[in-house]
Amino acid sequence: MTSAGTARRLWALGEPYHAVTYFADEARSAAGEAGLSGFWATYFALRAAPLGPVGPAVVTAAFYNFAPSFVARRVPGVWSAVTPEQALRVRLAAVDAVVRRVLGEWASSAEAAEAAELARIAAEAVDLPGRPLAAANAAVAEPDEPHLALWQALTTLREHRGDGHNAALLGREVSGVGAHVLVAAAGRVDRAWLQKARGWGDDAWAAAADELARRGWLDGSGPDDVELSAEGLAMVTAIEADTDRLALGPWRTLGDTRCDRLAELLVPLRRAVVAAGLFPDRNPIGVPPDAD
Repeated sequence: MTSAGTARRLWALGEPYHAVTYFADEARSAAGEAGLSGFWATYFALRAAPLGPVGPAVVTAAFYNFAPSFVARRVPGVWSAVTPEQALRVRLAAVDAVVRRVLGEWASSAEAAEAAELARIAAEAVDLPGRPLAAANAAVAEPDEPHLALWQALTTLREHRGDGHNAALLGREVSGVGAHVLVAAAGRVDRAWLQKARGWGDDAWAAAADELARRGWLDGSGPDDVELSAEGLAMVTAIEADTDRLALGPWRTLGDTRCDRLAELLVPLRRAVVAAGLFPDRNPIGVPPDAD
């Protein structure tokens, strides 16, 4: 039977292909031509577009880990520059341009069509209740071109996993900023970088660290000198395990043999995207240092 490890493996293989819409030059160019200015305006408009012209409260709730004030500086302002429908077109145009530059004839290959079909089967099997970003992306019309259909299906599956991760955090009463405190305490990403990339101030960070320390999840002498306790490590491990488990449904529908084949088809795509510098493989949260 398809295992939770399958869900993690296919997410890791598909994430770079999804993420080109935020990090490639073509994405910034297409967004700029449409009227969006800056990395974060582009990010929020393109990712939130399937939800419609929603306000900052909805985006904050759905994305989960951004500071509300950070979101409010861009949303709903982005909808004055583009409509959600325009943003959906922008993100596909960006993916199309990137794929044709980096992968060339692959876009019209039998392998692209096969990967798109396998990903489509999985994406159509996502469970939607309680999964707002997955549901919104599942409702987007499937593009005709296989390389774009693959991107849309992988994006639906990616957001399905993210919605499940948020549910795993919420079930353990871990806030958005608290989740980042745990990541920093685990040594996965620098605290200053996380705060800058998600908009959390020192007071909010310290309050979250204090709360997690009271729960016995952190050891240390202060907010800048903490690490996961044994209980904290167990809880982080459980959250990740729940994330994999909650992401598993679509892959069970696809089945082991077809999951393995999709993974085989995604490996060269991941390699090409990373080799082209289009996925911040060494930056776990993937934000350019000069993001505005």
